[in-house]
Amino acid sequence: MLAFLGLLTILLLLFLVITKKASPVIALTLVPILTGMLAGKTTELPSMIGEGLQAIAPTGVMFVFAILFFGILLDAGTFQPIIDRLLKMAGNDPVKIALATAVVAMLIHLDGSGAVTFLVVIPALAPIYDQLGMKRITLACIVAISAGTMNMVPWGGPTIRAATALNVSVTDLFNPMVIPLLSGLATVFVIAFFLGKKEKNQLQSKTLYSEESAEMNPLHRPKLFWINVLLILAAITSIILSWAPPYVVFMVAFAVALLINFPKVDEQKKRIDAHAKEAMLMASILFAAGCFTGILKGSGMMDAMAGTVQTILPEELGRQLPLLTGLVAMPASMLFDPDSFYFGILPLLSTTATSFGASGLEVGQAAILGQMTTGFPVSPLTGSTFLLVGLAGVELGDHQKKTIPLAFLVTLVMLLVSILLGVISI
Repeated sequence: MLAFLGLLTILLLLFLVITKKASPVIALTLVPILTGMLAGKTTELPSMIGEGLQAIAPTGVMFVFAILFFGILLDAGTFQPIIDRLLKMAGNDPVKIALATAVVAMLIHLDGSGAVTFLVVIPALAPIYDQLGMKRITLACIVAISAGTMNMVPWGGPTIRAATALNVSVTDLFNPMVIPLLSGLATVFVIAFFLGKKEKNQLQSKTLYSEESAEMNPLHRPKLFWINVLLILAAITSIILSWAPPYVVFMVAFAVALLINFPKVDEQKKRIDAHAKEAMLMASILFAAGCFTGILKGSGMMDAMAGTVQTILPEELGRQLPLLTGLVAMPASMLFDPDSFYFGILPLLSTTATSFGASGLEVGQAAILGQMTTGFPVSPLTGSTFLLVGLAGVELGDHQKKTIPLAFLVTLVMLLVSILLGVISI
């Protein structure tokens, strides 16, 4: 009975979220409460929800302050000098421009927002591509795989969702993936190089688009560039080396960044307001997910489902669930949005893997190699994909045809490196 109710909970969640019959917050909150009541756990529901919320609180706080921190630095124009220098160095060489495109997209995607990345990078670089006669589809492809791979950062949506769903700390989930992530970024540069080389072979040298940047944004703080860069490096280093919990790091880093760049109280309020919508929307989903996972685990539904799958799935296959998850993660972005996959599918895969003696944590690490990381800028289930193709002026089908194989290649490289390092066992 519990296994059936657990399956019903997941299927209802998938149906409501994928068909957009209900927002993720509503589905994640009300569906498990309903099935929990059907399981006869009415009196225990408040404590289950409470335990789920307590588990998710550090991750939710981290996400809110990470978004605010990087949002403040973007407002202050921290990355603009780097972008300008890269483009100046690129000159009129398509190869250098392709590589610069990758670097710029990675830098801007430090805030973990696909929409912000595409809104900043595509309009800035499209005129350069046009002037040189480079294809817009190449621009869209490089930006997509760069932002997609960077979406693995510990404050990115997929990684936070995975940590939340598995009730583990973000650092435990992400830190072993640093080298695989770096290998993925290196692969992106290799791809950008060859795409640029292909463009160069098809073009004759032209004069680079050299129009001066738009007039100085009054929010930019060029004199604080190095201070802001050091602040970013200090925050990322503190998280990777576990000097302090990520939520503490980003709370402090945000407060310092806001105070340094916008010392006036009215300015601070305006900057917080500018980024509050995105931060609170994701935070509400995360806390609703705490309700969902708290009930599924506390009621015994998750264990019951894993036990049922264990009786059906061959043992050899069950032990290879981390590897199988890594292989299907990127294509799964075409079928599942991040909320339905990470909160509906991943916990079941993880619990099932554990029942076979495999690592549930490794399943989560395999998932973030592709599911809404390399897969998010090509998925028809994310608005960012349509924003990307719209800004670049390319067709979705053409973009997917060119980008999906390359995005999948990046995932396979990261998966291979993870296996060689022993992060994912086979």
